[in-house]
Amino acid sequence: MTQNALIEAEQKRLSVISSDHFAQLTPPARTQTFEGILSGCSEMQKIFGVVEKVAKTRSTVLVLGESGTGKELIARAIHAVSGRAGRLVPVNCGAIPEDILESELFGHEKGAFTGAVSSRIGRFQLADNGTIFLDEIGEMSPKLQVKLLRVLQERKVDPVGSTRSVDVDVRVIAATNKDLAEEVKAGRFREDLFYRLQVVPVTLPALREREGDIELLAQHFLRRQADELSRPELSFSDEALRTLSSYSWPGNIRELENLVERLAILCDGESISSDQLPDFIKGARSTTLIQREDFVLPMLGVNFNALVDDYENKLIATALAQTGGNKKAAAKLLGLNRTTLVEKIKKKGLEARIEVCTVSDEPSL
Repeated sequence: MTQNALIEAEQKRLSVISSDHFAQLTPPARTQTFEGILSGCSEMQKIFGVVEKVAKTRSTVLVLGESGTGKELIARAIHAVSGRAGRLVPVNCGAIPEDILESELFGHEKGAFTGAVSSRIGRFQLADNGTIFLDEIGEMSPKLQVKLLRVLQERKVDPVGSTRSVDVDVRVIAATNKDLAEEVKAGRFREDLFYRLQVVPVTLPALREREGDIELLAQHFLRRQADELSRPELSFSDEALRTLSSYSWPGNIRELENLVERLAILCDGESISSDQLPDFIKGARSTTLIQREDFVLPMLGVNFNALVDDYENKLIATALAQTGGNKKAAAKLLGLNRTTLVEKIKKKGLEARIEVCTVSDEPSL
């Protein structure tokens, strides 16, 4: 069987993620899109600018962000803008067992191991002249990390059981929801590979940090569901949209999309009110509203920035005290990314204050 025939057979076998699932979003008027990604958030517009600049290069890109923030959509946008002749081949490194992943990535020769009844092209070869998207790269074993590093350095792959290397021209995009710097410190991820992957890092904000996008995306998903269900146009009440916007969305865009689908199916009328939202969404709003006492500003005025800064410091210290100094848990409590919280702590010079605070709050033995 020729190599071209093997590649063609492998393309059919893999059936790389359905194009329907990643069909471009249809934006309402005056909203901003980039290669099918819908957003009106200024932070996302900056990311779109980075993507446009890096897409035309061969540089490796590391996409970071919580689960459900759209990391694969960014990878697809980079590939689309790149103009590379080959295809985009996604690989979920966390979903494939280690002993199988090596063969999936690099291919194997007939008889290389039990069950290898024929030679098979790996996904790096399948992505030749195109892009390979390595999702959940933080789950890759140390053994495969070494082999991936060699591919990045030499642009060659070694099929399992083969005595020859195969040249490949592949753009590598990796993604993870893990803090790879912390994984390096813990000895679970190679430092040299980390630096080779993050030539151009792209950090996606959580949905709760994308101002205005919750309402924008909720309305878009609802319009799409109405079309799919062949129903009259559906809409959210203003109160329902405010309630949706107050929820922290730990599952991000994927969670919002799934909820909107459920609401569209169960809705009897043409409008979805806040009463029809799940209790955990409605409850989140009531618990996140901060009660304040009425006050009168002094005649001489106040130092607004100083007061806001002081209040922010107290929020951070309180969250860390409540979570025993666990920055990841504190960030979730505050509705921030962990990296955002760490940056704020460093910028404000709060390390010493927080250390004292969390130690003093520990229970006595």
